Amino acid sequence: MAKPKKAAKKPVKPAKPSAGPVKARSAVATKPKASGTLPARPVARTGKTPVPRQRVQRLPPSAPEAREGISPVAAKAIPPDPVAPGASTRGKYVYCVIHSDRQLSFGPVGIGTEPVDVHTVNYKDIAAIVSDTPIAVHEPTRANVLAHERVNETVMRDHTVIPMSFGTVFKTRDDIHELLRSAYDAFKDVLVKMEDKLEFGLKVLWDRDLIIKELEHDNEDIRRLKGEITSQKGSTYFARMQYGRLVDHALQSRSERYVQDIFEALRPVSVASRANKPIGDRMIMNAAFLVRRDMELDFDAIVKRIGATHDKLTFKYTGPWPPYNFVNIRLKLERA
Repeated sequence: MAKPKKAAKKPVKPAKPSAGPVKARSAVATKPKASGTLPARPVARTGKTPVPRQRVQRLPPSAPEAREGISPVAAKAIPPDPVAPGASTRGKYVYCVIHSDRQLSFGPVGIGTEPVDVHTVNYKDIAAIVSDTPIAVHEPTRANVLAHERVNETVMRDHTVIPMSFGTVFKTRDDIHELLRSAYDAFKDVLVKMEDKLEFGLKVLWDRDLIIKELEHDNEDIRRLKGEITSQKGSTYFARMQYGRLVDHALQSRSERYVQDIFEALRPVSVASRANKPIGDRMIMNAAFLVRRDMELDFDAIVKRIGATHDKLTFKYTGPWPPYNFVNIRLKLERA
């Protein structure tokens, strides 16, 4: 399991598709201090009429771009144990765990060449959301990943979910029962803490070159060094070194100020937040926010308000997601 400056925690990740006694512990992330790095926004080209830019873009989880850099799917599926001669070649693909004391069916939306029925395997008042599947490696192709996410999105409309890693397969219903029984307290603890909460991802980008031009205009020392570099006929090595250090420091300071302001503005409408590592040279913020269902519209409104007041930044946010960044249940499966 895993949507400050610590890497996102991974979703529930059983070791192999066969279970015995399970040891588990859980932890829910709390709101960190904001942090920032260097990085960038689109620039109007000289001599051309600037094209109006949408500063805040909300992408649904189904959009391909929404998954860039925040996909919770494991990059590599773990091969299951070889199937013994005469044993069944069908297993159970597990998508997530929910709170339910009733058997439920979600229709033919499961992973596979043809969509298969998704239903529950229940233990007491919790349940695993599963579908029948061959006992084999499920490659993280686009179709498979979308099918995995489609099930979680369907279930989370009416339930709080604990998402499982992509490619989690158990051999039998009994194995899933053992997982739920052995990790029951951990699952219950997280389900209570995550009840009626959703995750939203927020990325903030700027144009580094444009910001540097502003620094050269506003910062006297940077402006002076830039002038020396462009006017000197001899070596400019030391001037360029000093210029680079000053620019890097100024970029870092401005980036951190922007990020801190955004975290503070969203604090009243979020339960918790997590700062993940920015991706690429344009991104200054890559964060996840845990938001109550009844605060989703308020969160949306504040993101748009922030975007309207920061014309040098581009905001991209996605969701709702299951709480990938705010749940950590580590499972150790042992053979009996």
